[in-house]
Amino acid sequence: MILYQGEILDNHYQKEKLGTLREDCYKTLQVGDSLKVQEVILACDKLAQKFKNGDFDELIIPLLEEFDIPYEFFISNIPMFEEEALNRKVEIELGKDYLDLEPLNDQNSREVHPLGILFHIAAGNVDALPAYSVIEGLLAGNINILKLPSGDRGVSVQLLSELIKIEPKLSSYIYVFDVPSTELDTLKIFAEISDAIIVWGGDVAVKAARSMTSVTTKIIEWGHKLSFGYASLDAPDEELVGMAHHMAMTNQVLCSSAQGIFVDTESRVELDKFADRFFNIFVGVNKSHKPIPFVMKSKNALELYNEKLEQHLTHKHIWQQDGISVITSDDSKLELSMLFRSIWIKMLPKKQIIKELRPHKNHLQTVGLMTSKETYQEYVDIFVKSGITRITKGEDMSRMIIGESHDGIYPLKLYTKIIEIEK
Repeated sequence: MILYQGEILDNHYQKEKLGTLREDCYKTLQVGDSLKVQEVILACDKLAQKFKNGDFDELIIPLLEEFDIPYEFFISNIPMFEEEALNRKVEIELGKDYLDLEPLNDQNSREVHPLGILFHIAAGNVDALPAYSVIEGLLAGNINILKLPSGDRGVSVQLLSELIKIEPKLSSYIYVFDVPSTELDTLKIFAEISDAIIVWGGDVAVKAARSMTSVTTKIIEWGHKLSFGYASLDAPDEELVGMAHHMAMTNQVLCSSAQGIFVDTESRVELDKFADRFFNIFVGVNKSHKPIPFVMKSKNALELYNEKLEQHLTHKHIWQQDGISVITSDDSKLELSMLFRSIWIKMLPKKQIIKELRPHKNHLQTVGLMTSKETYQEYVDIFVKSGITRITKGEDMSRMIIGESHDGIYPLKLYTKIIEIEK
């Protein structure tokens, strides 16, 4: 399904609409009545109230169940899309005076304006993420062209369609297409029309975006990131319990999900002792979460079987029960885990943190820090220098707070420009 000027259409209309897309976007730019931030915010607020009232439970609950996300957790995040929170987001990211910037001098004024047209290439690890990306583009006043990720189940189209019903003016600011990544000629059309490409994805997706873009179109990357936990040997049990709940709830599929835990030690004996302690906690916590999907459980079981066959060479130690696993090794390599509650635990002494992590600086996001209160700030200072952009408790690694950045950068600043005007 595609969404074009407020209408949900079958995919076979795609070619026809591609022929008029540039003209329709430019027509919107030509019209003097540009999109106002408050129009977007009020529409989002009304949509948020519908979610609170349960109007979309039929759409949302199956997704929550699939990803083992509690309904209460979902409801607790709805206020982020309400009027007060979105006003706060805009104020934090663009500044309190963004509508009335102080002039440079008596002859030169400044104004904040949208970039113009944004082309969003969305990732598929969270179903509502494509719609969220478009909403951020709207908050900055831009026209938005969205390429749905493969496997999209129509959530973004339905949410954005509902937003347009609430505020019909948005119909000329939202275009959604279901185009495979292999249709490069079509993607190049989107890229050529746009002022910027917003890429949600890994290095491959970013490289693909660069290959289709001319020098006149900027690329804004929200690439896949790696996150992890870090623990001192004296980390309290309650901190480890929180981390275990986080891993079980997210199944490690988010950029902010911990792939494993680094431990402040140089002793393999101490590392394995810590891993055994965490594994016993993990087993207990896992019982309170939805079972791992059978396909992923089977895939991980096969990989773990291969790991066991090679243990005499790798010296890895494996704990495995109820579909979850913990693996320790002698290396300190930051890497993706097997996902779905199969994690690594590795040695990374405090004095080696910067040396080991700085080479990954563009892929780092969140560290879930589990230490005593007395040493917490000391570790914070080191991780800031290592390239990390978020430091949280283990249980809060995937929490959302209004006004927080994307990977250390405010998106609305990137989606707008400063125009200087001489009188």
